[in-house]
Amino acid sequence: MSNEGYQLGATDPARRLINEAFAIERPTSFRDDTPLPVVGAAPPVAQPGRPPMSQKATDASALMLAGGAMTVMVGGGASLVMLASGYADPTVCAIILGGPAVLVLAVSRLARRAKEVVEAAPAPQHHHYSGDVTIDQRSINSQTRGVIANTRNQG
Repeated sequence: MSNEGYQLGATDPARRLINEAFAIERPTSFRDDTPLPVVGAAPPVAQPGRPPMSQKATDASALMLAGGAMTVMVGGGASLVMLASGYADPTVCAIILGGPAVLVLAVSRLARRAKEVVEAAPAPQHHHYSGDVTIDQRSINSQTRGVIANTRNQG
């Protein structure tokens, strides 16, 4: 079938609908100038700079900063002791000033391991029964063999 000889006239319903649709003036853009609320229900958006961190990562970061500050204080104390004494042995100063830090590190690791063990332990189960209780501890071993399955329970 060919549409060569067919043309839409002004009275044709399809042409009339198309002409009416394009006769309506429509805006091509819209700008909403109403001020935005200060607080709303929109989810937070990541801001430029440091990426957002979880609470655990934030706590670890603060712990690392505190550990770095403690290292600077211990090193400064060792420097002052060696400077004041004039003949202090650096090995002795390292043992005296570094010993507590190593002890604190060991105790914190031990506490963390103990916490992990407690969290990994199964929760205690308490069963309360009223009346006679029968405990059945039999086990049944089954074997299924052959082209046509034949199950034999032995128990």
